[in-house]
Amino acid sequence: MVDQITQVVVQVDSSGRTIFQPVESSTPEPRRPTPLSVPAPEKKLTLFALRLAVLEKIASRLGSLGFVWATVVLLGGFAATLETTDFWFVTLILVVEGARIFSRSHELELQHQSKYTISGINSFRSLVKHVIQLFNKAARVSGNENRSLSVHETRREERSSRQISRTRTWTSSDVPMLPYTGWVFVSRNVSRVFYWLQIASAFASIVISMIKLIKQDYGGNNDSKPISTNLGSALTLFYSLTLAEALLFLVEKAYWEWMISVFKILDKVNQECGLEGFGTIPVRRFFYDAYSRCLNGSIFDGLKMDMVVFAMELLVSNSLDEQHIGAEILFRFSTKEDYSVDTLQKIGTNLEIIERLVEMLNWRNKNQEVVRMSSAEILSRLASKKQNSLRVAAIPGAMESISSLLESTRDSGQATDEIGEKSTNQSDLWTFNNLGLLILKRLARDHDNCGKIGKTKGLLSKIIDFTYADKRLLKNPNVAVAESNKILAVKRSLKLLRRLVNTTGATGRSLRSNISGIVFTVSNIRETLRHGKKRPDLQKIGAEILTFLALDEGATEKIGGTGGVLKGLLCIFLNDEIVENQTSGVRVSAGESIAMLAQGSKSNCQRILRSGVLPGLIESLNNPLIRLNAARILRNLCAYTTSDQFNEQLKEVKSAGTTVLKAIQSEESKPQEVMVGLAPHILKLMSREESRAMFEKAGVSEDELADTLVKLLKRYEQPVPKVPRIRRFAIELTIEMMKTNPKTVKTFQNLGMKNELETVFETAAELENFDIFSGTVGLARHGSTISELVEEAMLLLS
Repeated sequence: MVDQITQVVVQVDSSGRTIFQPVESSTPEPRRPTPLSVPAPEKKLTLFALRLAVLEKIASRLGSLGFVWATVVLLGGFAATLETTDFWFVTLILVVEGARIFSRSHELELQHQSKYTISGINSFRSLVKHVIQLFNKAARVSGNENRSLSVHETRREERSSRQISRTRTWTSSDVPMLPYTGWVFVSRNVSRVFYWLQIASAFASIVISMIKLIKQDYGGNNDSKPISTNLGSALTLFYSLTLAEALLFLVEKAYWEWMISVFKILDKVNQECGLEGFGTIPVRRFFYDAYSRCLNGSIFDGLKMDMVVFAMELLVSNSLDEQHIGAEILFRFSTKEDYSVDTLQKIGTNLEIIERLVEMLNWRNKNQEVVRMSSAEILSRLASKKQNSLRVAAIPGAMESISSLLESTRDSGQATDEIGEKSTNQSDLWTFNNLGLLILKRLARDHDNCGKIGKTKGLLSKIIDFTYADKRLLKNPNVAVAESNKILAVKRSLKLLRRLVNTTGATGRSLRSNISGIVFTVSNIRETLRHGKKRPDLQKIGAEILTFLALDEGATEKIGGTGGVLKGLLCIFLNDEIVENQTSGVRVSAGESIAMLAQGSKSNCQRILRSGVLPGLIESLNNPLIRLNAARILRNLCAYTTSDQFNEQLKEVKSAGTTVLKAIQSEESKPQEVMVGLAPHILKLMSREESRAMFEKAGVSEDELADTLVKLLKRYEQPVPKVPRIRRFAIELTIEMMKTNPKTVKTFQNLGMKNELETVFETAAELENFDIFSGTVGLARHGSTISELVEEAMLLLS
């Protein structure tokens, strides 16, 4: 199933875009190329129905004309002069043809009704089911380890083949037309009798007409009663009409049998539609509907039919068989690349169909299991388009219906770290769970839908329950199908959770508060961070969830206080054995999460220092991949930890100054911003002698650094969202340099720093007063505004 969808969460990309910079606008949904127009497979059937209807209508009109001619002209005008043979032949033809013409619609109706159900193929499918079961048993005996790869499809096939019990209504094809007649007058048998009687009557009409037209013995051989010229012409015309009508009827039947039995048009269309699992029942019924419309109305009425509209009509019916067929057709067409766009567009604009699909999610009866699964799969496809997802979520009770797909995997009677088996059919259970999570994940791309998910009673707890994966599952990269379904549920639930906690505004605050308040949230993610070394994609998502949860007041301490979370993040971030690439980014995500947890939290900074990772963080400043987050973490450690708290690690912190100075002089944009932000905090920990030694070791003079800062302020005359704090950090470093070495005041004066500070004062923006952002909303306000920093720097300069 399709699982690659556009991520709406804020990601770390090659440009370094993170929560440490504002997002001016949401990324629009990528426009996918429209697939080339492919002829719908059912067009072959509607064209076939039109051609049959043309032949049938011509034959019927000829038959009607012959009937009227015989009754009005022959029997009405020449009844007394007709020979006995001609009289009975005409009468016989009238009775036979009249019965055939006027019963044609009823014969078609009986044939049509006999195709309404799928019960006719149940015996064959039951046989197939038993053969599959025997094959699976033999495969198990032979030790076939790959037997589980097709469990889902086998389950689906078995569910489709179950006999659907009917206790309150009749099956149309099994209705006894007369009492005490057994199978003889069952409707499907009566339709066959009608069919062969029509064939026999047509042949009889041809034989009689040919005989009379060849002999032309209309009573002319009897000299006492010479034949009337008008009577002979009337009889010739009648027999000619009868012959033409019967021949056209047989041509129609021959064309019918050729297309269905020899050309196998139903089988071909059925295969193109992907409905082999149902036999030809759906397409056969569609054909009969189209044919009936062509006969009962205009011959072009059947051309207006298409399989999707036909399936939607079946879906809203009261028959479970019809609902089953309709749901399956919609599922096949919505998943078929050539027809999915058109199918989803038609479903998405029909609120009645969407409501029925949502309603079907609540069906729990075993006989309704297949319909329920098909409706879930259709809704998962439908929700992939944002506009459709809004329609789905707008239906009253939609979230509750989707929530019904999620069956808890934890047994309340067992320990919280054990998986409880809630169903005998675990494959089906996990399939429904994954479909429910997929629908919610796609709905969560919309801000309002996230709020609805959060307000649905018990839904957040269900989602978080699926984020749990035990140690054995995480460490085993090669798992069976059942286990892979569990891993898929973990991945989808984590992605869904990431979207929820990344929601902006009041909705986002409420969601983050509710999610962090559930006791299993952080502990489940901790297990993934601790044991998911072979699944870095899950670790990455888990780290991002913690990053966004830390935006909530109080959640930072809660996460840091959960044993092993910070340690797990640090192990990932400082693990050089992890090969980072554009697809994983797990180390970058872990680093961003650590930086966020250290933001404004003295206790978390102390936890990081006690972990003994400071040397690794300093060394990471030389790693181009993770140096940005390493610098952010070090800046927070310096900002929220006093020098006496570093103990013997203070010397190691000071040693980072050389690397920072070199980076300021050589880097630009985001790396330069982060390093300029770290520099004043390191300089604050040093004495005058230590700072002089640092500059000498870096090969950078204080005058050169001052010149770089002045040029930096000249370059950024206005605040830039990509580097929102670079001017602020430059002023902080300027202030610290002047405090550490008063001689630099003269240097800044000569370089024109005063003019640049005045420009900053005039262009100062609220953007520069925050350290992190949620969308366009600033969070974690700095202790002083940028205007106050400018005033302090101006005072030192004067």
